[in-house]
Amino acid sequence: MASSNSHRPARRAAVAGAMALGAMILPAAPAMAEPFDIPGVGTFDVPAVPNLPIPQFPGTPGAPFAPPAPVFSAGQRAVEAAQSKLGAPYVYGAAGPNAFDCSGLVQWAFAQAGIGLPRTSGAQAGVGVPVSLSDLQVGDVIIYNGGGHAAIYAGDGNIIHASTSGTPVHYAPLNSMAVYAARRV
Repeated sequence: MASSNSHRPARRAAVAGAMALGAMILPAAPAMAEPFDIPGVGTFDVPAVPNLPIPQFPGTPGAPFAPPAPVFSAGQRAVEAAQSKLGAPYVYGAAGPNAFDCSGLVQWAFAQAGIGLPRTSGAQAGVGVPVSLSDLQVGDVIIYNGGGHAAIYAGDGNIIHASTSGTPVHYAPLNSMAVYAARRV
């Protein structure tokens, strides 16, 4: 039968491991220690864990931590830009910032989002990647009437566009005209 002395190196290793683990997990604190018993190893004094502070915004003392702001796609930023022009007049050949034709509004809105697009609706029909109407996302470019009209998908089955003389930039149903293409930039 082996003597109890043969277990001492293993016991020492277990104690050293437990102490190292405790040093890595528990922060040093001036709080009172509480005894902790590991059967077959021994009793150790483990400091009480202090209440940790609430995370703070960098550079904002006393402000509680909040999740970061949502990230918007270029298409979403383009829709916001186009929305800022609701009511702007339609003028054939105009590309903003105060008046627009259909492709001028699309080009201007995407420029505000940092994306350069061609000037005409026919050329805009070839930008980005094709998208199925069932997979539309806010900010997709919608081309109508064989390439003769451009708009931006605004979500909830609506587009935002500069449609025709006498009608300012406005929302309209996606299916208000014959869709020729949908493109994601």
